[in-house]
Amino acid sequence: MKPSAYIRSVILLLAIAFIASSAHAYNRRYVYSYESGGMPQGLFEFEPWATYEQYSNGFAWEFRNELEYAVTDSFIVSAYISDWSYSNLGGVKETTWKTAGFETLYTMSDPTVDWIGSAIYNEVLIGPEKFAIETKLILHKNFGPLSVVYNGIVEAEWEGPDYAQRVGVLGNTLGASYQFNPKFFIGLEGTHEVELANWSQGGQHVAYAGPNISYRTSGMNQPGKGSFFATLAALVQVTNVQDQPDSQIRLIVGYFF
Repeated sequence: MKPSAYIRSVILLLAIAFIASSAHAYNRRYVYSYESGGMPQGLFEFEPWATYEQYSNGFAWEFRNELEYAVTDSFIVSAYISDWSYSNLGGVKETTWKTAGFETLYTMSDPTVDWIGSAIYNEVLIGPEKFAIETKLILHKNFGPLSVVYNGIVEAEWEGPDYAQRVGVLGNTLGASYQFNPKFFIGLEGTHEVELANWSQGGQHVAYAGPNISYRTSGMNQPGKGSFFATLAALVQVTNVQDQPDSQIRLIVGYFF
């Protein structure tokens, strides 16, 4: 990725976060890892995502709009209203609607009170050429201002116009984040993934690592109506898989109501 293009992308995503940050905030420290903490019962959250991917022959933008609802303090249900992308690869420009779906997140233990926080995440996505089921085991611990999180991921995908291509995905994410003050966090994230064609033939392992920053305009530890957060991560590929992005920049913002 050219340094100038990388810097422009970071500035653009930070500008989006700055424009949106007119409310209070809540701590979501990571964009590639889920945490084990829940939301207060009855609270809604709207969460738009934007991911910039830089390839050797161009770039792509991935967009997601998610609506979450806390059924209880420890059980969240979410709907992916729309996942779509815009790409310019090899001079070919394409806009594609990809999937919609839903997820559930059940918190089993608290990352601060208990010896370790834990949660189970399940996701279902469906689109014109993809049907996917994903499960995550989330392990999370807070050591005062320091947060450490791990996600173990198993995903089954059926791809193609008739969903005939079967693909398994095994993945891991790891993150650490330090709270410098009630509003500002900085840390590191890493991801690893390998695809299994027909659940038998392993593909190339692809891994990314890089920094993240998170900001909330309120010092509250729990979200409330009108609260807001913004989290940005910039990861580079540390393997050498040619058909995967050389780098990724992802911004997630959240507004609670």
